[in-house]
Amino acid sequence: MSNKSQFQLLQQRRFLPFFLTQFFGAFNDNVFKNALVIMIAFRVVEEQVDVLTNLAFGLFILPFFLFSAFAGQVADKFEKSMLVRRVKMGEMCIMTLAAVGFYLNSIPLLIFVLFLMGAQSSLFGPVKYGYLPEKLDSHELMGGNGLVEASTFISILLGTILGGVLIALDSFIPISIAVITFATLGYLSARNIPLCVAAEPSIKLDWNLWRATVKNLKIIPEKRVVFLSILGISWFWFFGSVFLAQMPNFCRTVLNGNEHVVTLLLTMFSIGIGVGSLLCEKLSGRRVEIGLVPVGALGLAWFGFDLYWVSHSWPVSGLNDLGIAAVMATPGAYRVCVDLAMIGIFGGLYIVPLYSLVQERSDANKVSRMIAGNNIINAIFMVVAALLGMLVLGVFNFSIPELFLITVVLHIIVCIYIFTIVPEFILRLIAWLLVSLVYRVKYKGLDNIPAEGPVVLVCNHIAFVDPVIIMGRVRRPTKFVMHHKIYNKFGMKFLFKSAKTIPIASSKDDPVMMEDAFVSVKTALEDDDVVCIFPEGRLTPDGEIGQFKKGIERIIEETPVPVVPMALNNLWGSMFSRYSKRVIQRLPRKFMAKVELIVGTPIPPEKVTADLLEEQVKMLKSQAEIVNSLSAEKTDSNA
Repeated sequence: MSNKSQFQLLQQRRFLPFFLTQFFGAFNDNVFKNALVIMIAFRVVEEQVDVLTNLAFGLFILPFFLFSAFAGQVADKFEKSMLVRRVKMGEMCIMTLAAVGFYLNSIPLLIFVLFLMGAQSSLFGPVKYGYLPEKLDSHELMGGNGLVEASTFISILLGTILGGVLIALDSFIPISIAVITFATLGYLSARNIPLCVAAEPSIKLDWNLWRATVKNLKIIPEKRVVFLSILGISWFWFFGSVFLAQMPNFCRTVLNGNEHVVTLLLTMFSIGIGVGSLLCEKLSGRRVEIGLVPVGALGLAWFGFDLYWVSHSWPVSGLNDLGIAAVMATPGAYRVCVDLAMIGIFGGLYIVPLYSLVQERSDANKVSRMIAGNNIINAIFMVVAALLGMLVLGVFNFSIPELFLITVVLHIIVCIYIFTIVPEFILRLIAWLLVSLVYRVKYKGLDNIPAEGPVVLVCNHIAFVDPVIIMGRVRRPTKFVMHHKIYNKFGMKFLFKSAKTIPIASSKDDPVMMEDAFVSVKTALEDDDVVCIFPEGRLTPDGEIGQFKKGIERIIEETPVPVVPMALNNLWGSMFSRYSKRVIQRLPRKFMAKVELIVGTPIPPEKVTADLLEEQVKMLKSQAEIVNSLSAEKTDSNA
């Protein structure tokens, strides 16, 4: 696995042209959209402004309902670089029509162009997110998605600002040149995107848009964790659209600020999203780490509530249309800016792992259709967010800060629901905290674990946290066979049970439980799952690897699958091991220790024996100890 950062991707042809293409597309969308919104605000009669503004929003969202499912089929059926070029050629034609609209000063024509832009975006989305898992390795997905999400929100901000500046020049020429130029740059970038392999050329396109949409939505629940991740992504767009849609009115009616203050607030949010998205790769250890999702969800709730708290008691000055300096002089103004920036940062930590998870866990031949379904549900959630705003503010006459509070409460309820029915998020959070904050885990040979199909992992057993450390590094969901006494310790039974951990006992302690465990292992392997066992049958009492029990031979005899030996090293002596019965003597030891997880090559089922596996695991552990010893000697000699 390469240790290069995500920014190295910007030097590679498989990523840079695609990155520039999507950046220019998002940038151009917002140059045009904001120019149109300002035209509507200042060039039509006041009675029609709200109607036309909402009409424009609706017509931009409508294509995501109409065309996303069809776009997903097309993206899975055909080669993606060709599709991107054709979409960008379409954008150039659309922007040429936009220039005609600006020349004629025709609001109806420009609103129709906005509908076409929405259609173009709905076609590009499934290709965009389907391209990444094809061209990026699993350990690059977080970094790649982080760059894409960061650039998307920065481009939205910059495009919004430029659109406002250009349309204010009161000439159709600058804005027309800009939108055509950026569309052309997007097309030129797309010409350098490398060829892809069609995911499923045999798909028969369904031209019935309604039937295609229903069919697309039906495939999303096939994998529960992917489905719930899509709901989580859609919830973020609901949460974010509530806050962002209210930002102009929030600034005007609560903060008493002018349009420059709105720009400042949007800048804080956009920079926050960018920072949070880019942090994901560093915090995740270059893997798809869904343990970051609960962290992001908690941050959204905390800072969303704080934004309500500081703004609901904002001092009434009696002044309006204040500039940035005047607003920032008000007590609490910096807190508002920090809240928006932190909402952005935690939003990035929340959404990037979810997009990466959808790409990684979806079937390779259905990724684009999964993204298409995600776009449909996103659009539904954003429409519901708009309806919530209209209901809360227009019907019940609540304030904008109170709308923020209602949204935060709904956010907490939704997250509790998702994390309760899919405890993998919380388990991965615990694993992430353990391997990131308690230990420094080094790993070697993770690619030896097959990417698909049934497999048994066997490992030595040093500490109570062994399963958590393994879970934190193995990319595939893993079912652990765990001694029933550990299974019931530490109040973790609910999480272990939810994660489908298999408790086991000896034939002497509970023969029924033992037989049930073997049946559960056989079922899991027949379902192509990963099962991890600790053949010693207990924690090591002295730090050495004990004799491997013969149960592994029975498992492989009943279900012949490859077995991958693994070794954990340098956990002996930690507070989670049996180094001492007195916990107080263990507490200071091994904190931030360098722990190794070494994965050996798979052993075919016909060669598997308990003795061979014990020998392999001991050899892996010895190799790690030798490397550590040599490293320590080198450090001492340099000193």
